[in-house]
Amino acid sequence: MPFKIGNLIKGKYCQAASKETIKSLNPADARDVVGIVPASGPRDVDAAVAAAKNAFPAWSTTPAPKRAEIIYRAAEAILKDKTRLGRLVTREMGKILPEGLGDVQEAVDMAYYMAGEGRRMSGQTVPSELADKDCKSVRVPVGVFALITPWNFPTAIPAWKIFPALVAGNTVVLKPSSLTPVCAAMLADIVNRAGLPPGVLNIVHGPGETTGTYLAAHHGIDGISFTGSSAVGHRIATLALANHKEYSCEMGGKNPIIVMDDANLDQAVKGALWGAFGTTGQRCTAASRLIVHTKIYARFISSFVKAAKKLKLGDGLRGADVGPLISLDQMKKVLAYIEIGKKEGARVLFGGNRAATGALKNGNFISPTAFTDVKPDMRIAQEEIFGPVVSILKAETFKDAIAKANGVDYGLSSAIYTQNVNNCAIAERDLDTGIVYINAPTIGAEIQLPFGGFKKSGFGRKEAGGRGGALDTFTRWKVVYRDFSGALQKAQID
Repeated sequence: MPFKIGNLIKGKYCQAASKETIKSLNPADARDVVGIVPASGPRDVDAAVAAAKNAFPAWSTTPAPKRAEIIYRAAEAILKDKTRLGRLVTREMGKILPEGLGDVQEAVDMAYYMAGEGRRMSGQTVPSELADKDCKSVRVPVGVFALITPWNFPTAIPAWKIFPALVAGNTVVLKPSSLTPVCAAMLADIVNRAGLPPGVLNIVHGPGETTGTYLAAHHGIDGISFTGSSAVGHRIATLALANHKEYSCEMGGKNPIIVMDDANLDQAVKGALWGAFGTTGQRCTAASRLIVHTKIYARFISSFVKAAKKLKLGDGLRGADVGPLISLDQMKKVLAYIEIGKKEGARVLFGGNRAATGALKNGNFISPTAFTDVKPDMRIAQEEIFGPVVSILKAETFKDAIAKANGVDYGLSSAIYTQNVNNCAIAERDLDTGIVYINAPTIGAEIQLPFGGFKKSGFGRKEAGGRGGALDTFTRWKVVYRDFSGALQKAQID
């Protein structure tokens, strides 16, 4: 039976004013309707923003440690429900079950981490140049935040935004992807039941091009946190700047793994396989380019093909290694890129086709695909495909590998496999990405450090934890000077 989900506004569930709905389908079997959610319009967004605005004064003045206690209780509740939620992620998004459970674990980790920030949200106290005067900086909340989240991490990414926003004292209107709305709704329900006052966390469902656009442009919104495509992120950043809103846009990638001639080949093959085909390539950090030194190119290809052919394609709830694409449209897009690669002159090493027989016939399955004979300027080597498709390029030297890795418009994540400590240091310095991995694939970020990229991969502040992370998105700095001398003192003036 499908879940019947309402919008959550001011602590209550309700249908869209239009009464129209959207169906969420299982990408492994389109006959399975996972949920039915409202197709929200402007009136629904208006109501959610008004609820968040009304809740802001009381929530923002609630002591941060008290806000954090609610988030801690939410973490405990999510952890207890991890198996059910993880299976839901796999059913609604399609990623294999270990990854579905990992998606939920990221939400747990972020909740615990941000709950700790409730007692650690420190500013600075510095000495004044004048007697009987003190100086300090403090973090203050921004206001009402629009959180617009994608489908590929349907529990983790909403959590990455919700928990820092709330612990910082903001109120929230969440607009999750209309392809995975049930996962986000279940998360929001748990957080609300942990003790949030009505209106602090609201959720409206609907398509990004209508509901999301209207929410991002809403005059009652003070900040926007977005994860999705570079094209949409650019529009949101432009909109935010024009209307003096805070913003954070985490976007796409065309991430390289460099494999040098001195690499541990077995380790590199395993990392390339996981980076390229984990989450069916549907990660912004997926390794969509492998840049392999010519001296080991043939050996790498042989090992990579042998390992890839062992991958089992299928339903993530039934022991598969690689699941489906999220939707029919996304599958068509990926198949179109495969045809582009062929026309450009690249050679299909393996895969390259839709898998639609037997148990796969009702799902959005594409066999893991690799191209060789790829030139750096080909579209398949430059544009984000967001599917199980990897381009393999040759590098003549270490310097050539770095140049090819940097030769795209994106700069999210990169990796290098090498045993040369000097090359490790140079790669760490010269790879033009926000995240660099040494002897590990391009996926595997941890929540206690900032997450985000350079160039078209990110605008504004970063996600996740650590110095420069999400708290900088969801707070503003206020500086306070207090003079207790009882006289007029003039700084910088004798």
